[in-house]
Amino acid sequence: MGKRMRKVQIYTDGACSGNPGKGGWGAILICDGVEKELSGYEPYTTNNRMELTAAIEGLKALKYPCEVTLYSDSSYLVNAFKSDWLTGWKANGWRTSNKKEVQNRDLWEQLDKLIDIHIVTWVKVKGHSDNEYNNRCDKLATGEIKKRTESEIESQTDNQAENQSENQGENQGENQSEG
Repeated sequence: MGKRMRKVQIYTDGACSGNPGKGGWGAILICDGVEKELSGYEPYTTNNRMELTAAIEGLKALKYPCEVTLYSDSSYLVNAFKSDWLTGWKANGWRTSNKKEVQNRDLWEQLDKLIDIHIVTWVKVKGHSDNEYNNRCDKLATGEIKKRTESEIESQTDNQAENQSENQGENQGENQSEG
């Protein structure tokens, strides 16, 4: 008899400030009552890419093959598996039923490999609603964007102050040499 697979719940969310724009993703893994939060940032991306990345990073964090229930508010992500879009895309050479190239193929291919390792049940949840874990994932994702935006503003402010200081020093030097 084979070893029993661990049961893991993964909640995911992606966010984008502008679409495309700055993006963040968040994931919460729950196994045997233990929670682990993951999050990340991309400087220029789309919301759909962040939704996919959250799922990828959540699944990649698992050290062993697991039985996973993955919760997402992204219809794009969940329907690709529940409606079997992924199988159709692969059969059509990564083209949609309209013969257009599948967007985000690189990420779909990563997910495809990960679902060969894990048994994944996909669950669509309502976003920005009463699901505590989805709301926490949203905060992780948007927090990554906010954190990076604030650090960029601080960096720009520091650079402006540095430039002003250099310009003032140059101006003082010019004034002294004119005298």
